[in-house]
Amino acid sequence: MQVAQRIREGKQGYAMDFLAYPLKPLRRACRRAGILCATVFCILLASCTSPEQKGEALFTKNCTSCHNFQTNSIGPLLGGVTDRLSVEQIHQSIRNPKGTMPSFKHFGDDDIDNIIAYLRTKPAPPKKEFTPDGTELKDPIPEKIQMSDLVIDIHPVATIPPSSKEGQKTRICKLDYRPDTKETFVLDLRGKLYRLAGDGPKVYLDLAKEFPKFIDKPGLATGFGSFAFHPGFAKNGLLYTTHTESPGSGVTDFAYADSIKVTLQWVLSEWKDGKHRELFRANMVQQIHGVQEIAFNPLAKPGDEDYGLLYIGVGDGGAVEIGYPFIAHNVNNIWGSILRIDPQGNNSKNHKYGIPKSNPFDNEVFAVGFRNPHRISWSKKGEMIVSNVGHRNIESLYVVTKGHDYGWPEREGGFKLRYYESMDFVYPKDTTKNIALPFAQYDHDEGNAISGGYEYWGNKIKPLVGKYVFGDIVNGRVFYVEMSDVEKGEAPIKQLQLRLNGEKKTLRELTGEDKVDVRFGRDHSGELYILTKPDGKVYGIVGPK
Repeated sequence: MQVAQRIREGKQGYAMDFLAYPLKPLRRACRRAGILCATVFCILLASCTSPEQKGEALFTKNCTSCHNFQTNSIGPLLGGVTDRLSVEQIHQSIRNPKGTMPSFKHFGDDDIDNIIAYLRTKPAPPKKEFTPDGTELKDPIPEKIQMSDLVIDIHPVATIPPSSKEGQKTRICKLDYRPDTKETFVLDLRGKLYRLAGDGPKVYLDLAKEFPKFIDKPGLATGFGSFAFHPGFAKNGLLYTTHTESPGSGVTDFAYADSIKVTLQWVLSEWKDGKHRELFRANMVQQIHGVQEIAFNPLAKPGDEDYGLLYIGVGDGGAVEIGYPFIAHNVNNIWGSILRIDPQGNNSKNHKYGIPKSNPFDNEVFAVGFRNPHRISWSKKGEMIVSNVGHRNIESLYVVTKGHDYGWPEREGGFKLRYYESMDFVYPKDTTKNIALPFAQYDHDEGNAISGGYEYWGNKIKPLVGKYVFGDIVNGRVFYVEMSDVEKGEAPIKQLQLRLNGEKKTLRELTGEDKVDVRFGRDHSGELYILTKPDGKVYGIVGPK
């Protein structure tokens, strides 16, 4: 009846609302409104939608993960772009982009024209008063990452089924194992968790079916974020997942001022015997830098303080980049932090999980100062290693300890960042504040976004023993540092060479894509894996012996 009433009233913006409506309910609503031909009315609605509205919908779905209209983000700011580029140039940059931006060849000319119409409504932001003082670092880390002599052999283990006909075939991003059966699992951000069986991947869990409000768009960092089996799964059968839903899909447990936009919500869930319960839900300013990692300490044993406690990496939600730095870097907020909770406790505010007594701030927060704590893993010595995806200059690795501050947005990696002036530059290291420094970092001469990895715990590949293997998401370069150098504070990064069927190959060559979207995994025996989204390939690292 509410829809029918709005049809009668013809309120502003009704076309966009109704075009998103399922057809059958819309027909019923139209009949209640006294409209005989609902199908014709739907066509009329479509024709009433302005190019700007259509363009906004396309932009929100496909572009906001990398671009905004106020600052440079993953991609350049787009405020005023139609004053800087011609229509033909914008068409070309969308249809056949250069560099790391994905291609949108499936867009028709009308789609791009509608996006341009929307972009015309977004003027250039007012220029901030910023005057370079000569201390900005044009090349923060002039030393180049060296290619090592170590060549590792990789072998295809599985190909995950395509989950879309548009863009990348898959969005596989995490590999982990079930502690009781030792089986290996891979998730696709578009909603499915696969078990790698002898005869191929098998769907173990489909979040898109389980949660009616599940969304995996507008893309980057949205969808099925992460999963973690409880270390006591053999007895309790508990599995934990994170995923995204539309704003307002549920009552949030973590919110900021209601004057600030909510783009989506991240949901942490617990599963047992095929049923789920919600532990918490958090609002996000943008879709980037969400809750993309959850993990249990695999070294903790029953009786240890850390056993059964769930670590949760929560990004800043893009808040800093669009002018809300106060949302992050705050021990009283979850954004930009590593959380630690007892999922089987009940002393949280919503009584759905517990807050360990040993947490440093009497809340969920374990450590602060992260832009996007992309991956959490542990060394053999028990050190928690966290990779932090940088902004415009620095990608970094940290040993994270309880109660420490890792700097964002006052620091990008180990460098000073004057985020209140310009986020395009970093400045020399500043150790005057009590902010922890990374043990390894690289700048954007070498890559664009760090893909966190693992220390090699296996015993099949002796040359990898004592090495932490990771890489760059975009260009697919595979790196390592010696764990013996981590305690020194500045571990040199070296690049590994890859070999498939006796022939040296890069991941760009293997995927045929400029943007490799590489991820890493480690199985129950400590052996390592490489995952590539564009082709859905899972490679095992099998040599050299």
